[in-house]
Amino acid sequence: MKKIVFISVFLFTVKLLFAQRTVRYDLYITDTTIYYSGKKTHGFAINGQIPAPTLYFTEGDTAEIYVHNQLSEESSIHWHGIILPNEQDGVPYLTTAPIKRKTTHLYKFPIVQNGTYWYHSHTKLQEQSGLYGAFVIYKKQKDTLPEYTMVLSDWTEERPREVHRSLHNANDWYAIKKGAVQSYGEAIKEGFFKSRITADWKRMLPMDVSDVYYDKFFVNGTAEKEEPGFKPGSKVRLRIVNGSSSTYFWLRYAGGKITVIANDGMDVVPVEVDRMIIAVAETYDVIVSIPDSLSYEFSATPEDRTKQASLWLGSGIKKLVQPMPKLKYFEGLKMMDNMMNMDGSMDDMGMQMSNQAMDMNRVMYPEITGLSGRQKKQGVKDKAPEDIVTLNYSMLKSPVKTTLREGTWKTLHFKLTGNMNRYLWTLDNKTISEADKILIKKGENIRIVLENASMMRHPMHLHGHFFRVLNGAGDYSPLKNTLDIMPMETDTIEFAATESGDWFFHCHILYHMMSGMGRIFEYENSPPNPQIPDPGYALRKVYQDDRGWHPMLHASFETNGMDGELMLSNKRNKISTEWRLGYDVMNDYESETHFSRYLGKQQFWNAYIGADFRNHGMSSSVDAKKSSLDYRQVACIGVQYILPLFITADLRLDHTGKVRFQLMREDIPVTKRLRLGAMVNTDMEYMIGARYIVTKYFSLSTHYDSDMKWGAGITFIY
Repeated sequence: MKKIVFISVFLFTVKLLFAQRTVRYDLYITDTTIYYSGKKTHGFAINGQIPAPTLYFTEGDTAEIYVHNQLSEESSIHWHGIILPNEQDGVPYLTTAPIKRKTTHLYKFPIVQNGTYWYHSHTKLQEQSGLYGAFVIYKKQKDTLPEYTMVLSDWTEERPREVHRSLHNANDWYAIKKGAVQSYGEAIKEGFFKSRITADWKRMLPMDVSDVYYDKFFVNGTAEKEEPGFKPGSKVRLRIVNGSSSTYFWLRYAGGKITVIANDGMDVVPVEVDRMIIAVAETYDVIVSIPDSLSYEFSATPEDRTKQASLWLGSGIKKLVQPMPKLKYFEGLKMMDNMMNMDGSMDDMGMQMSNQAMDMNRVMYPEITGLSGRQKKQGVKDKAPEDIVTLNYSMLKSPVKTTLREGTWKTLHFKLTGNMNRYLWTLDNKTISEADKILIKKGENIRIVLENASMMRHPMHLHGHFFRVLNGAGDYSPLKNTLDIMPMETDTIEFAATESGDWFFHCHILYHMMSGMGRIFEYENSPPNPQIPDPGYALRKVYQDDRGWHPMLHASFETNGMDGELMLSNKRNKISTEWRLGYDVMNDYESETHFSRYLGKQQFWNAYIGADFRNHGMSSSVDAKKSSLDYRQVACIGVQYILPLFITADLRLDHTGKVRFQLMREDIPVTKRLRLGAMVNTDMEYMIGARYIVTKYFSLSTHYDSDMKWGAGITFIY
């Protein structure tokens, strides 16, 4: 009997040792007020933290995560890079039910991998407001090396929806704040006036490497983080998550080389570099050494080099990383001039770039190419370019074979396309809502060829899968879930179709995704998703993101009258009303209302239909008959085209048979803040004006036109 009891106890103990462990977390999403630099701003927090608390698991665990949505709106959590059942992925209405306001949702899935990952909201723009955190999975045999998890992020004191609206309305306030306007005056000073004119001739907006101006950049919620506990002579494993919404970061270390040991959670053969750039949504594991009794800076500098965030490792006197010099924007503009065609398309000039091996932005890096021409003319001593080893994907190699199983292959080609003039981001010139789902079959091998035909980087993320990056490493090609595709690159990835259901594939720059840059992969013959009871309704909800309308208002209050425009636009259409109201003469007004449809890949064309009402001081119908230039009430149709130099040509026909042709250009950048505008048409109307930008919404303005003559005042732009 004792023997039986002993055997039973032994077997029970063994069962406990090898049983799957369930790890539970409770996450509370709250609406909060945040104070940075004494300013009160709005944000979201999880368990009172921005970023959210790091979740820790061990490979083989079962995750049981209760998300309590205490907001007054829907929310969601996506487990970025985690292999899990489709209905647990966390994309609201696509894979998982949204977490309704004041409700709790349970995510439960097995942990079948290890590495550094993260999680974030996938509902509208909530991620920008603070809903993100690290997700760390340890190997069963845990590494004994000391480690630190750092979540990088960007923070704006504006509401994210206001950022999104501003981008769609081509407000250049962010460029002003970053010093990236590239006005005609600055071009003349720098010796790049020809490049600036050429860019305008080709209808190409000034060069920039990021879209948004951010007030702060963070390491774990603060601009500077000190970790003095690491001892001299020790090595530290840094688990780095780029949880930003649209910022790439340069990573550098004052204590010496950076050894990269993992990317997107997957181990790679260690490689030493001097610096590296981490794309939006990527994760890297690196090892750094602490040489002696100093505090060494590990810096994260945004790609536009406006500010930085720092982690200090060790104790003692601080040793800083050399600040990154300002980008040479006009060098980038000149490079773009050579690659841009007149139809708005880009030409890679036969360079066949891939895997970040050739950095298109290199021409703008003073630390690589030397000082700018203006600096040299001013007598600034030029230093020899540093011999800097920068990480690129060609240097990554998996420690194990990653070749796919034998089977049938399906190859997909996507061209990454964009329209910076109207902030439209697409694949093959179609947004998510304009394209069909991409059908794939379970058991296939999928190869995707991605050609970036834009001048922006795009971090493309595939949910629920890891893909091989064909980078020249053959059988040992690295595995990733997010691929940074640099301007004009063509990259190839491949993965085994082993899942079921619908999976999102999209650019992880939040504002690009919300503007339509992505696709949905649908496994054929997948069983119904219990979390999506009405697939048709749910898909319409997914499509709402890039179908949004964006308002804009331009109103000038000057001594000679008031004029302005109210506009509501989406990716293909615009509804607008222009008005002019004189003060000196009774019944002096004009209003034009149009519905427009944008046409063409670059949307240089738009066709419109509308009405024009005008009364220039006329007091009776008898007077009105004197001149149609002074009095009219007409319906009209027309077409507009953006000519070289950003001149808008407008040809219209009204229902009386009268034709009008007009040329206009607005917002000519003379200096960083001074803008000019002019208009002339065949009705013998003309206008010339200027405004000086004071804030994002407020300018000092003056103009002269043929009807209201000269005036000065203020202009409000929203």
